[in-house]
Amino acid sequence: MKLKRLFLSVLLLLSILTTWAAEDWNVPKEHITYDVMYKWGLINKKAGSATIATYPDAIPDKFRAHLSAASAPWADKFFMVRDTLKGLIDKNTLHPSYYEKIAHEGGAYDRDILIYKYSGDSVTANAQMWRKRKKETDIRKLDNVTHTAKGLTMDMLSAFYYMRRIPYAEMQKGESVTLNVFSGKKKERLTIHYQGREDVEINKKKYPSYHITFTFTTAGGKTSSDNMDAWISSGTDRIPLLLEGKLPVGKVRAIYSGKLK
Repeated sequence: MKLKRLFLSVLLLLSILTTWAAEDWNVPKEHITYDVMYKWGLINKKAGSATIATYPDAIPDKFRAHLSAASAPWADKFFMVRDTLKGLIDKNTLHPSYYEKIAHEGGAYDRDILIYKYSGDSVTANAQMWRKRKKETDIRKLDNVTHTAKGLTMDMLSAFYYMRRIPYAEMQKGESVTLNVFSGKKKERLTIHYQGREDVEINKKKYPSYHITFTFTTAGGKTSSDNMDAWISSGTDRIPLLLEGKLPVGKVRAIYSGKLK
């Protein structure tokens, strides 16, 4: 997996880091932090950090989510990442109404805004996009794209909140859940595979957790990213404790590091 794709995947997966129990949708105002570590043999070096902020909103039945990730100074020399995701999400259905991604990656700039509309089982999202490549001086406005789908459909932020709502305790190992995901020009399928209960060690302490893997595929069924693994606390707080993905050399791990008041 390329470093760019992995950092983006780390950023996206960390959006499941809200800490209310799955059955409790009184969304708290909260900030949670993660260390992104690069591991290769005996090397275990901090490559970046990420923060998820969740805000109960003045808009009835919705909450705001804000997710940011940045590579560490040493990693900036190889591939600098400064990414932000913003969303407005329904507290009950987790359907997004607004999604924005702002990405500064390796000298390039991307910005996507998606506005969602729902009619029965049908979902439509209008995507506005801006781009600037590393050697370009001006930001280009791309043509709008309209995505449509039927069934459970989300964006790259709300989809990972939805992961927390899945009743893993009632599932059998090997079961999976699939949904549509819109992001910029892309329309993909996200499949979440339940791998069972496992203990995961964080800072020399073991926690009971649910182990999941997830993959993205295109409309034609082609895999668009390598599998990634996550371990989510099986306690009532449901804190995701660890995310792991492979690189051509070594792997990257996102490890829970605490909460900010």
